Amino acid sequence: MSTAAPEPHRPPSGAAPVGAAPVGPDRTLVERNGIDVIAESERTAAPHQLFWPWFAANVSVFGMSYGAWTLGFGISFVQAVIVSIIGIVVSFLLCGLIAIAGKRGSVPTMVLSRAAFGVHGQKVPGIVSWLTSIGWETMLAISAVLATATVFELLGLAHGTTVLVIAAVAIAALIVGASVLGYHTIMRMQSMLTWATGAFTILFMILVIPHIDLGAVMSMENGTVQQTVGALVMVMTGFGLGWINIAADWSRYQRRSTSDGAIVAWNTIGGSAAPIILVTFGLLLAGSDADFAAQVGDDPIGALATLLPLWALIPFWIVAVLTLVSGAVLGIYSSGLTLLSLGVNIPRPAAAAIDGIILTLGTVWVVFFAQSFIAPFQSFLITLGVPLASWAGILIADILSRRADYDEQALFDARGRYGSIDWTSIGTMAVASLVGWGLVVNSFAGEASWNNWQGYLLEPLGLGRWNAADGFWEGDWAYSNLGVLLSLVLSFLVTLVLRRGSIRRQEEGALGRGEGRRG
Repeated sequence: MSTAAPEPHRPPSGAAPVGAAPVGPDRTLVERNGIDVIAESERTAAPHQLFWPWFAANVSVFGMSYGAWTLGFGISFVQAVIVSIIGIVVSFLLCGLIAIAGKRGSVPTMVLSRAAFGVHGQKVPGIVSWLTSIGWETMLAISAVLATATVFELLGLAHGTTVLVIAAVAIAALIVGASVLGYHTIMRMQSMLTWATGAFTILFMILVIPHIDLGAVMSMENGTVQQTVGALVMVMTGFGLGWINIAADWSRYQRRSTSDGAIVAWNTIGGSAAPIILVTFGLLLAGSDADFAAQVGDDPIGALATLLPLWALIPFWIVAVLTLVSGAVLGIYSSGLTLLSLGVNIPRPAAAAIDGIILTLGTVWVVFFAQSFIAPFQSFLITLGVPLASWAGILIADILSRRADYDEQALFDARGRYGSIDWTSIGTMAVASLVGWGLVVNSFAGEASWNNWQGYLLEPLGLGRWNAADGFWEGDWAYSNLGVLLSLVLSFLVTLVLRRGSIRRQEEGALGRGEGRRG
């Protein structure tokens, strides 16, 4: 890996050349910035503003569905509450650590990751990140479409194929429209949605309280340690780890003087506050009614709608769709940035439009052809969750090891201090992913058979056994999905040890000149 100082080159479009007067702030309706360095004059955001995008994207009633999925691991209500709180807070705390890099480097997450993987080597985790973002936003759009169909049917309005098609197109248009407008519009939209959706979500919770049976909830028996670990991994993957690849996209407009602690705190608070309440409430509902818990798998939002009186369905539907759209907007905005970081040379709005087309096609496929919602969703999460966890471990270790701000120009120059490919990081991610995939299993072997190749290390290590006759894994650790946590921790530790010297050599030039030093 090259550690030489970067050669002079033209900064990316929209970036202020080093030593030049900063350009004026971007006040146009459509954000002009893509993956370029944010000019100092535009870095005016305050730390508390990070609360809005994270809270608005995670206040969705969709979060209540995780109550049913968490209890599905066979654990008790108390265990599920503890697992949910730990999993949600820790996973968003990891997002906060990644967000530190946005403030230090003024560019999107996947460009900052070039410091750890190399300018061209970053394309490997970049592809994983792009697929993850596309998948998340598609799943949120699917939930919104299914909720629309269910509510219309419950109200006795038109329903069926025509409604599904119109809903899919309209929801995709909302998501893409906001994403094309960009950062400033999204930040304003998220702050407004927070108040409106938060208030209606509280109303929904009040209306369904009569469906809670505390006796049934508290009578649930405790699960094993292995089942508890499996639920923890699912919660972490479904919440913070599902957003971790875009965490720095929203902090790159922060002032350089902002403390790292404030960045981490506001990301963690914004992301965790709503899900903790929503998942706990979802646990109460799912633990009270086994039939309801089963319905959540096919149509999460629609199942929740069946608990409401008719007069509340329209407000519920509006809020459910808006909150799901809110989360999808963050995903498609960032997936567009990731697409640009992979070398696709198009304007940022065009990248958002391309991802919007993919989102629409994916939504149509799942709504019209997939037999189950939860099966492809869970299989998708675990499969991409393993390499994404490895990437996160590598980048977090890289961020915590640095003493200086990033050389922003070198992030775009394969001849610069970050080099073309960092084989240590690539190798770490590859090995950690292979080990991780060997320790996770496809919980939906029938519905998502394309994913049955995982779990190949369980039998050799004595952690599980494949029952070919019945088509499922046996053993206490088989469904604990240890591979995700192991991939994260292993990559973090290996990077701390093996890349420390490389990071110091990268920083020697800047530290020698006294530039970018942090106290």
